[in-house]
Amino acid sequence: MRSIIELQNITRTFQVKRHTIKAVDDVSLAIKEGEIVCLVGESGCGKTTTGKMIAGAIAPSSGSIHYMGQNIATLSKAEFKKYRLGVQMIHQDPYASLNPAHTVYDIIAAPLQHHGFTKNEAHTQARVRDLLELVDLTPPEEFLEKFPHQLSGGQRQRVSIARALTVSPSFIVADEAVSMVDVSIRISLLKTLTRLKEKMGLAVLFITHDLALAKYFAWEGRIGVMYLGRMVELAAARQLVESPQHPYTQVLLSAIPEADPDVTRKKEHIKLRSMDVPSLLRLPGGCAFHPRCPKFDGEKCEMVVPQLTMFEDGSAVACHIAVRGEQRAMSSTQ
Repeated sequence: MRSIIELQNITRTFQVKRHTIKAVDDVSLAIKEGEIVCLVGESGCGKTTTGKMIAGAIAPSSGSIHYMGQNIATLSKAEFKKYRLGVQMIHQDPYASLNPAHTVYDIIAAPLQHHGFTKNEAHTQARVRDLLELVDLTPPEEFLEKFPHQLSGGQRQRVSIARALTVSPSFIVADEAVSMVDVSIRISLLKTLTRLKEKMGLAVLFITHDLALAKYFAWEGRIGVMYLGRMVELAAARQLVESPQHPYTQVLLSAIPEADPDVTRKKEHIKLRSMDVPSLLRLPGGCAFHPRCPKFDGEKCEMVVPQLTMFEDGSAVACHIAVRGEQRAMSSTQ
């Protein structure tokens, strides 16, 4: 199966007064058609910036993004329009991303009519109803004339999903798409996204700070872990959860509470060397995680930036200690 989106060593810098910061630093990632990939990390790790670059909202400072095998920087005007329609973004705050002066019908009908996806008013009305039913806003007649402020948070997010689907995309960037709704609604929204992915063949990049949520949503897909702008681990979800390689991933997983209180009480919580997250304005040398890393191993961690190393099973990790351990394990089986 071919890659629908491929990032090749993308970096994005921003100017903050007289300082240049790297919000995303040398990230490579390929996402196949119909695949779910979750991008996880703390606030400020660069995951949202990565999503915005994939959606074409901002351009990378260096590196390249390929859509259906083509570098988006070299696309013609018509090809770039096709790319922008093919990759849609669902934002974190549905209230801020929906026009409060427009009804649900207007919000969904506008892109259908603007991009010529419907032939006339009757066709538009039928398509709007179909999309509302697709995202479980039923019966659609109850929602058509409502304004965003008259909907619950979960209903607003479903309208956002329906709007993203109006242009028949092949790829969805969901940026913290369920973080602003009640916990009871989150699973319902994730099930809706999963069903849409299976029905329409969508590929989804799901951005979240919640590793437990990523574990649930991407159980059949992959999870990428970012830290201070860099990808530090990428693996199949089951493999990453059951056998994490990077110390940062291990720390995140140790902090997830379990459903069984007895298991939670007995669970070992890995302690960091420091609770302070380094500033992007003053990144430490070598591995950016080394000031906090519970497995810190001296000069190499302080001086040499670990590169994302691919293993035979398709996983990848950027950690000197993890790579040494993998190499020892491979040599002992040979």
